[in-house]
Amino acid sequence: MMQFPSNQPVIYLNSLEHEGVKYIRLWHKPNPFIVKRLKEAAWIKYSNTYKCFVMHHRPQSLEMTFAHFQGLAKVSTQYLYRPKRLKPSKLVPVLAGRHQGEPLQKLPDMPVVKLQPMLVEENKTVIGITFRHSQQVYETLKYSRLAAWQQEQKCFAIPEGGQHIQALAEELEGVGWLWLSQELVVRDVVLLRRLWEQTYVKAANYITCPIDYLEKLFLLNYSMNTIRTYHSLLLRFLNSHRDRGMEQVNALTEEDINQYHRQMVQAGAYSCSFINQSINAVKFYYQRVLGRHEVQLNNVERPEKPDRLPTVLSKEEVKKILSATDNLKHRCMLQLLYAGGLRIGEVINLKLTDVKSDRNLVLIRGGKGKKDRTTVLSQKLLESLRHYYKEYKPKEWLFEGQFGGQYTADSLRNVFQACRKKAGVKTSATPHTLRHSFATHLLEQGTDLRYIQTLLGHRSSKTTEVYTHVTTYALDKIVSPLDNL
Repeated sequence: MMQFPSNQPVIYLNSLEHEGVKYIRLWHKPNPFIVKRLKEAAWIKYSNTYKCFVMHHRPQSLEMTFAHFQGLAKVSTQYLYRPKRLKPSKLVPVLAGRHQGEPLQKLPDMPVVKLQPMLVEENKTVIGITFRHSQQVYETLKYSRLAAWQQEQKCFAIPEGGQHIQALAEELEGVGWLWLSQELVVRDVVLLRRLWEQTYVKAANYITCPIDYLEKLFLLNYSMNTIRTYHSLLLRFLNSHRDRGMEQVNALTEEDINQYHRQMVQAGAYSCSFINQSINAVKFYYQRVLGRHEVQLNNVERPEKPDRLPTVLSKEEVKKILSATDNLKHRCMLQLLYAGGLRIGEVINLKLTDVKSDRNLVLIRGGKGKKDRTTVLSQKLLESLRHYYKEYKPKEWLFEGQFGGQYTADSLRNVFQACRKKAGVKTSATPHTLRHSFATHLLEQGTDLRYIQTLLGHRSSKTTEVYTHVTTYALDKIVSPLDNL
């Protein structure tokens, strides 16, 4: 490091960037003589924004500054060319001991091959195959022993049946990933396991999810979403201990399982819901599949879920989002989310017969927790739905995809986000935010909390009571003590 005599003042130069333009900031210890000389330099200006003298970052400016202070003060560039100290965008937890990384490695991305049921001549049902252009996928299907080209539909297709999808998955292994449409209801757990694990690297000691685990979940009538979640969480747990082998994994103690989840808590990278679901998935395996009922996991430290308030849009923001699209189908779906407080899965699962216009009700079958319920049918929404039916003429599902069949949740999410951005709504929101807004606005209108609980399908009133914390109802009558000072 460059040293200067203590009897001579030093001016330090630092880099500064403002609105994409590079400047140099001049810093020095309080010295009226230095300030006077800086004011005399025409190329150096005082910045009220940064409260210091600055100049353009140019070779000419540097040369003139060195000449201007020659024999009067030392100009130091030791901080001028130091690299920026970048900080990570997220907090970095400091852990005791080794941090356990993600046990499941993903394969590089491959083309997605979509399967959906399709009618061909003589009303025969086959499974149609669509994909974005990929020469390798095309060549594989062209020489497939199973797939056949359908001239009228301009796509490949395979016969119905899980065994045919299994065979296709084997042919496309290493070429593409299979994706099943919602119309293909699969109960073949071997096939489901293969599809759910197709994106992971299968190392020599890779542990696949036990079939009897999935069979037990199906037998007990768990929802498909829960089964898939439990599968992924147990798979993660098993492969975190794959070096021990399956026999030793099945013999793990409560403390071993507790330690696994404790590391997840300490990592700070997983939500409380994720960790609690993992505990439930692992507990189900040891108790219900292995029959080890002594593994109660009562001593597992379950992380306490933070009491976060739901995001709620104002009525004006909701109006902007609903008005942001000219597509009648999209507007009807968004209106349903808000008008009846529906979940996104409940909207896409609606059938034509579920709209009871004579009773002003919408019937929701098999909602969360496999519960049926009814909710209100807005007259404004009913008018929109009648126009929609005349224009689109859906056959079975109330909202069908571009090529028929059930509309997808991802498509509805994309519709919502496009409308939110077009409407200029800055609030970070999802389609579920419209459900929160429905409940909050009802409460602000004076609707009894018990009726709101019924409309939302909440089992416990405590779940509905969260909306009392975000409502502005009666807040306008409360005067802050600051206003009385």
